[in-house]
Amino acid sequence: MIIGVPKEIKNHEYRVGMTPASVRELVAHGHTVFVEHNAGNGIGFGDADYTTAGATVLATAAEVFAKADMIVKVKEPQAVERAMLREGQILFTYLHLAPDLPQTEDLIKSKAICIAYETVTDNRGGLPLLAPMSEVAGRMSIQAGARALEKSCAGRGMLLGGVPGVEPAKVVVIGGGMVGTNAAQMAVGLGADVVVLDRSVDVLRRINAQFNGAVKAIYSTADALEKHILEADLVIGGVLIPGAAAPKLVTREHVRKMKAGSAIVDVAIDQGGCVETSYATTHADPTFIVDDVVHYCVANMPGAVPLTSTFALNNATLPFIIKLANKGYKAALLEDQHLMNGLNVIGGKVVNQHVAEALNLPFVDPRLALNAN
Repeated sequence: MIIGVPKEIKNHEYRVGMTPASVRELVAHGHTVFVEHNAGNGIGFGDADYTTAGATVLATAAEVFAKADMIVKVKEPQAVERAMLREGQILFTYLHLAPDLPQTEDLIKSKAICIAYETVTDNRGGLPLLAPMSEVAGRMSIQAGARALEKSCAGRGMLLGGVPGVEPAKVVVIGGGMVGTNAAQMAVGLGADVVVLDRSVDVLRRINAQFNGAVKAIYSTADALEKHILEADLVIGGVLIPGAAAPKLVTREHVRKMKAGSAIVDVAIDQGGCVETSYATTHADPTFIVDDVVHYCVANMPGAVPLTSTFALNNATLPFIIKLANKGYKAALLEDQHLMNGLNVIGGKVVNQHVAEALNLPFVDPRLALNAN
């Protein structure tokens, strides 16, 4: 198979779909890899590193898209990239379609085979290709939140951990999954007063055991959510429903009643955000203020640490890339239900039910669509 790796073009996105080490693995399996010029510069890999690994470097993204059977990216294709997709071409990347009708419509029009990292599953019910970036984003959320609380960013002027004689900041984490657990770990490490809210008692037991009581694990009712949000200095939104738009758990009224200068980091913004006042921002202009509350809503948070993020992502995606390349997409999807769960759009049809429901589009069973393609 011919695999193409274009340079990421989203604002301040420096990650790359495949490292030279990943390219070398694909070449060893007999596949051809085309990489766009300077695709790896953001993490310190030049074109020579890719050619040494066995890739051919092409001057433009258009050439990469034109030659490749499968495009491997990091972030969702931008409009100019979607226009280069063609019928039958495989796109393997993060998509986050539920809040993004224009992208979904373009992918439908392209008739490409669009497999989303974020909805691939595993035997434990986890999301193995989302997990590494959730780990990064969860940890980064505390760094971003700590910065947002500084007075120069219009925050309250608080240090998360306080100092002897001064109370630490209260950090409220909504969601005890991968994002929430990693956020709690960082916040506890900095000495903050940490609360995690979740609706799974099993998750709360795990949080309690993992942090040995250093984190308050609270069952998330409407009353509990409101109480802790209004007491918070920093709120981390880490809610996820795989493939679906994030529920708006923090309302506009909650935000209006929060402390002046408090901060929100909405890690769920890729899926539309779990805060009613959120909208996606970029690393170039990461924050905005609503009702004196600082909002940090960068839609590609791990892009700020691209070296760590690229290697973590490649560790997770490489086995699936090899499987798709070795077996072809039909055989790979039909024999692996977890990979099949990553299929979002194929042949002009939406085959992820959550995406279809979120965007009010017709849903087609993925196996039927795959066999018809």
